[in-house]
This record gives sequence, C-alpha cells and structure tokens, in this order.
Amino acid sequence: MPKPTPARRTALLAELNTESRRYMASYALFNQAVADHIGLHPTDLQCLNLLTLEKAPVTTGRIAELTGLTTGSATRLVDRLEKAGYVVRERDTADRRRVLVVTVPEKVAEFGRMWDRLGTNWSVLFDDLDDSELALIIGHMKRTVAFSADQVTRLRSGDLS
Repeated sequence: MPKPTPARRTALLAELNTESRRYMASYALFNQAVADHIGLHPTDLQCLNLLTLEKAPVTTGRIAELTGLTTGSATRLVDRLEKAGYVVRERDTADRRRVLVVTVPEKVAEFGRMWDRLGTNWSVLFDDLDDSELALIIGHMKRTVAFSADQVTRLRSGDLS
C-alpha cells in the first residue's frame, strides 16, 4: 500500500475524526433507545452488558473499576439493577465478608435474546471484508477501549492538561 501524502493523511484523519464522532453519537443514541426499551438507565444497561462479559460474579468495587464510577455510584447502580431484577447480591462462599453481584440467568437470557434480535443483520456489515480487515477492526476496537478508559480516568480526576 503506498504511503499517503501528508495532505492526504491530514484529510483522512479529519474524516476519521468526523466519522468517529458520528459513530459515537449513533451508538449513544442506540444505547439510550435500548435502555428506554427495557426500562434501564443507559449506564445501567452498559454495566449489565459488562457484567455478562465477566467470567464470574463480581464485587461492587469491580463494577466501579469496570464503569469508572465511584464505589458509591456503583452501589446505587447495583441497587437499580437489583430492583429491575437483573442482579442479586450474594455472600461470597469463600469469604463471607465479601458481597458479590450475581446476574439473574433468566433476565440475562431475556437481555441476550433482545441483543440477538437487534443484531440479526449485524454480521452482514462485514461480509465484504477479508480476515485481515476484520483483524484490523478488532485491533482498532481494542485500542479504542483502552484509550477511552484512559480518557475516563483523566476526566474523572480532572486532569485535562
């Protein structure tokens, strides 16, 4: 692949900036619509999403780490998810002092079915891409997740220098 000229690179980065902003806004609006549909706050929806990706039940402290929330805010988030029936709190059998947040299988299955219905045609978006292009997108997404986590930390600490 030929190396782009500096002017072309500048134009591509400007276009990437614009399309990234559209992409993030589109996802935020989609997230809000899904949250509204199931009666959750958008942050609660994404916390539930993250909980379904964890291999085992987690503490509220871990939820704070996953979401970038304070432990107090994470506790209130868990309260809302518990009230909505998506999670329960249980004592850790290995350490009775610890309380774990456990997803409710029936509600998580219902949540999964909704995602399945919404994502029915999702893979079609990638039909014209080869494996190396898919790997490139996956790598970009992983870097973006790490970058976003760093930016959340910066914002929450007030360090915008």
